[in-house]
Amino acid sequence: MQTRFKDKVILLTGGTGSFGRAFTCRLVRDHDFRALRVLSRDELKQSEMRSEIQDPRLRFLLGDVRDRERVYRAMQGVDVVVHAAALKQIPACEYNPFEAVKTNILGAQNLIDAAIDCGVERVVALSTDKAVNPVNLYGATKLCAEKIVIQGNAYTGGRNTRLSCVRYGNVVGSRGSVIPLFREQRPSGVLTITDPRMTRFWITLDEAVQLVLDAVDLLHGGEIFIPVIPSMKVTDLARAMAPDCEIKEIGIRPGEKLHEVMVTEDEARHALRFDKFFVIEPEHPWWKREKWEGGKTLPDGFRYSSDNNTQWLTVEELRRMIGEG
Repeated sequence: MQTRFKDKVILLTGGTGSFGRAFTCRLVRDHDFRALRVLSRDELKQSEMRSEIQDPRLRFLLGDVRDRERVYRAMQGVDVVVHAAALKQIPACEYNPFEAVKTNILGAQNLIDAAIDCGVERVVALSTDKAVNPVNLYGATKLCAEKIVIQGNAYTGGRNTRLSCVRYGNVVGSRGSVIPLFREQRPSGVLTITDPRMTRFWITLDEAVQLVLDAVDLLHGGEIFIPVIPSMKVTDLARAMAPDCEIKEIGIRPGEKLHEVMVTEDEARHALRFDKFFVIEPEHPWWKREKWEGGKTLPDGFRYSSDNNTQWLTVEELRRMIGEG
């Protein structure tokens, strides 16, 4: 039983999503904590989650991060916040841009203000590789969210609140990923891919949860944690899931990239490499903070992208990861 959350109250926003469920299961299984408050909008998902994960330490709070008063109420007495709430479907965000801004940017502001005012010790916000050089509104809103979470440390004054982000790539099997689409298409004998050159970073839900747990433990305030994870080719994923199916190229979609970047050349100048993750330190630390030590500086021109990665998943490894092997 790990003790990093012993006697702590944790608030998890967006707690009924894929990450939220995995995070809750890990805490219930492996950690000693006082209470976990799951804040989300969907009462049905909360009811299902309450039935699946029965633990007297769980508290299910209906609410939306857009609702400032509700966020403040949920934050009372909280020690640690994990912020996973977001609108992330790219076409939906493009069609409803004001709604994406309200949830992903203004919701993050509500969370930061409440955490500081309520004396929360540590905040970890989830971000995405789509926030790097964004080409769609979802990525742009997550870039803004990253910036205001990091610079939120400048508003803490004499309080002990520290805020950081984690940024990672595509999650194996999460809702909206390509795996459910390929499974749906497989009986037809034809899988559709947008471009055969496409690559993506690939992380499991367990790895994403572990990254957040490590960030809660290690954060100084103001950094972005980025996991060292493998890349995969979308064509290899298609072969792993349906080796006998025809692959049909349909063209890259609006707002989609060929490759994803998680550390840019500019960020690399103020980043460090550790065994399991990179740490991007803040460029404008207008607050007192500890310097990271022990990491390796990155070479000039370094860029961590899915097409120049040194780790690649094979078809066999992909098949095992997705439960097809």
